[in-house]
Amino acid sequence: MKIINFALAATAFLALTTACTSSHDTADNTVVEQTEQKDTPPIDEKARALYVKCSNLNDSDACFYLGVAYYNGEGVRQDYSMSATYFEKACNLGDIIGCYNLGLLYGNGQGVRQDYQKANHYYQKACDKNHSSGCYNLGVLYDNGQGVRQDYQLANHYYKIACDMNDNSGCLNLGNLYNNGEGVKQDYRQANKYYLKACDMNNGSGCNNLGSSYNNGEGVKKDYHQAYQYFKKACDLNSGVGCKNLGISYRKGEGVKKDYHQANQYFKKACDMDDGDGCNDLGYSYSHGQGSKQDFQQAMNYYQKSCDLKNGMGCNNVGVLYSNGKGVKQNKKTAKWYCGKACDFGYQQGCDNYRKLNEQGY
Repeated sequence: MKIINFALAATAFLALTTACTSSHDTADNTVVEQTEQKDTPPIDEKARALYVKCSNLNDSDACFYLGVAYYNGEGVRQDYSMSATYFEKACNLGDIIGCYNLGLLYGNGQGVRQDYQKANHYYQKACDKNHSSGCYNLGVLYDNGQGVRQDYQLANHYYKIACDMNDNSGCLNLGNLYNNGEGVKQDYRQANKYYLKACDMNNGSGCNNLGSSYNNGEGVKKDYHQAYQYFKKACDLNSGVGCKNLGISYRKGEGVKKDYHQANQYFKKACDMDDGDGCNDLGYSYSHGQGSKQDFQQAMNYYQKSCDLKNGMGCNNVGVLYSNGKGVKQNKKTAKWYCGKACDFGYQQGCDNYRKLNEQGY
C-alpha cells in the first residue's frame, strides 16, 4: 500500500560543475504481506477437522482458519488459491476479516489474478463492518486510482474513518492529503494534527513528517530542536528517512551540536534500511572527509547502493566519480551512462551532466 512520506530538504551532492542542493519528496510503498489473524493457537493438527466443519457445517470461523492454514502452509501444503477459496467462503458467511484478507489476495495477486476492483469490493465489505484496515486500503485505492477512478476526496473520507478507528497509517495519509491540498484545502496545521496522531501511535513516518514541518516552519513555528526530537523518534521507530533526516540535523548542527561522526552513524542506519538518500549522504561524507577519512572507494560503494535503490542523486554521483576518476578508473562513457540513469529517475543535474558529456563526444 502506498504511504507518501515527505523528506527533509537539502541533501548535498557532487556535480560536474558546481555543487548545490536538491530537495524532493519520497514515497514509501508498503504492501501488507501477512494475513490478519484472530487470536488462536497453531492449527497444524486441526486442518482436517476445520475442512469438515467448513464444508459440512458452513462454520465461518472454520473456513477462515482454513484459509489462514493454506496461506501460511500450516497443516496443509501452502496454496494461495485454496486460501482465497476459503477466505471467500468465510466472507460469504459473514466473517469480516475473511473479506479483508480476500481483498489483500486480490490486491496482491496471490492465488487469484490481481484485480483491484475485486479488492475494492472486499475492502468495502470489511470497512462497512468497521474494519479499520479495510477502510484504510479503500483510501489507498482511491488515492492511487487502482481499480477505481482516482478520487482524493473519497481517499480522504476513508482515511478519516480509518484514523478515527486509530489506524495510524490512515492518520498518516490523511495528513499527507492536507499537506498536499489533495481532496481538501491545503492546511499544514491540519496535516500536523494527523501526523501527531500517527506519531503518537508509533508510526515512524508520521513522526518524520511532523519533524519536517518543524524543520521547515509549515503550520508551526520553525523549531530545529523539535524537528530533531521527532526525527529521533522516527529513527528509533525504524523509519529510514527519519534516520537520514536525523543525520542531516547532526551534519548541519540544527537542533543539536554539529557532529559529522554522529551524522554518519545515522546515514549508515538509514542506508541499512535501504533509504537511497541515506546511502547517498554517507557517500558524500566519505567523498568529502566529513566525520571520516576521505575515501572515494567507500564513497563509490554507497553512491552505487543509492543508485541501485533508484535514487537519481546517487546515480549522478557515481557518474561524477567515473568522470573524475576518483575511487575508480576514469571512464567518461560509464559516467555518461550513470548520469543518463540519474536523468531517467528524474534528477535534473543528471540530465545536465549527461548532455555535457554527450556534447563532449562521449
